[in-house]
Amino acid sequence: MAHSTTNFNLDQKFDFTAALKKSIMTVLVIGAVVLAIGIISAMMGGGHDHAHEAGGHEFHWYQRLFANIWINNVYFTGIAIIGVFFFALQYAAQAGWSAGILRIPLSFGSWLPIAAILMIVTFFVASHDLFHWTHSDLFDKDGDHYDKIIDGKGSFFYWPMEKGTFPIFYIIRMVAFFGFWVFFFNKLKTLAFEEDIHGGTDYWRKTRTWSALFIIFFAVSSSIAAWDWVMSIDTHWFSTMFGWYVFASWFVAGLSAITLIVVFLRERGYLEMVNENHVHDLGKFVFAFSIFWTYIWFSQFLLIYYANIPEESVYFVERMQSDVYSPFIFVNLVLNFFLPFLVLMTRDAKRHAIFLKVICSLIILGHWFDFFLMVQPGTLGHNGGFGLMEVGMLLVYGSAFTLVVLGALAKKPLVAKNHPMLEESYHHHI
Repeated sequence: MAHSTTNFNLDQKFDFTAALKKSIMTVLVIGAVVLAIGIISAMMGGGHDHAHEAGGHEFHWYQRLFANIWINNVYFTGIAIIGVFFFALQYAAQAGWSAGILRIPLSFGSWLPIAAILMIVTFFVASHDLFHWTHSDLFDKDGDHYDKIIDGKGSFFYWPMEKGTFPIFYIIRMVAFFGFWVFFFNKLKTLAFEEDIHGGTDYWRKTRTWSALFIIFFAVSSSIAAWDWVMSIDTHWFSTMFGWYVFASWFVAGLSAITLIVVFLRERGYLEMVNENHVHDLGKFVFAFSIFWTYIWFSQFLLIYYANIPEESVYFVERMQSDVYSPFIFVNLVLNFFLPFLVLMTRDAKRHAIFLKVICSLIILGHWFDFFLMVQPGTLGHNGGFGLMEVGMLLVYGSAFTLVVLGALAKKPLVAKNHPMLEESYHHHI
């Protein structure tokens, strides 16, 4: 049995050491300090003398804080649910190669209950500052601020209540999506750990069934969540590709996070049965879906550009002709397409930890900028930008997410030791 999974310690658990926790906590504290300095600067710098571009409202520093919270809420929620999606996808596709790394994406789902609380609380606190459609005067046909387009979309947010009151339909969707996502995550996690105890193929088959059900629900819910949480910020504008666009951005960021953690664990002596062939496959996923994201980005941009319909093109005009946001269009494309494409093109690059660590880190930052560009222009107009508040908030959320995920990983064995395809995964070669 020289070439068998029995040679490895399949009960190995990740030791989340005090030193590692301290390092991540240090980043969190640094982020909190930078965030506090950013908030104080915004308060002292005022900015309240500027009129808000999105309708003449006075601008206050806390609106930028709310916009930052929303960007990070949506972004890290996406990475968390993509982890569960990737896990489910491997079972639904009967994939064997990934059997040794499945616990890593599954652990991402541990962030979902926290994400649910953060999203719902933020909406109740900050909805008027984030979403133009929450202002009741837009629906008053006799008022000065009546907006026919927003009134026409009002039922999507308020039904069955009167438009401009409490957005019950919107809240029901948000609660339902998080409720089902957490339910599916817990179900898949329970089945995965039951399989460790009992073995056989029954749990694998059950997990396949639940994975297929989750994927169907995820396909619908992720698109509607993209419309609700991001596209509705620019209420007049819409894109029929937007659900795909947000999914693509989430998916690349999620794949990069999975790859980073796999490389991190291998370098510390864990995941003994995961070799450079598995790492290569993860590198191919990151490479391929970076191109997929770019294809969606360019398709959306090109269709809107050559049709040149004012209510569609305004979305890109606001971003490309703005002194605040136009540089980040290029940052977005360089970090999320050109660098991954050029660096990961060769076979060797996809098999070397150093390339993957650099590129995956840059992609995670790059897709944060993608969500920054989706949210800030519509919420803050010319009062937005990238500064200490943005850096601090990203560090706080990123380190908190990492603490939760690694904490979840440390609780159970790292390898699904009774997965029926574990042997196949060990012999995986490309």
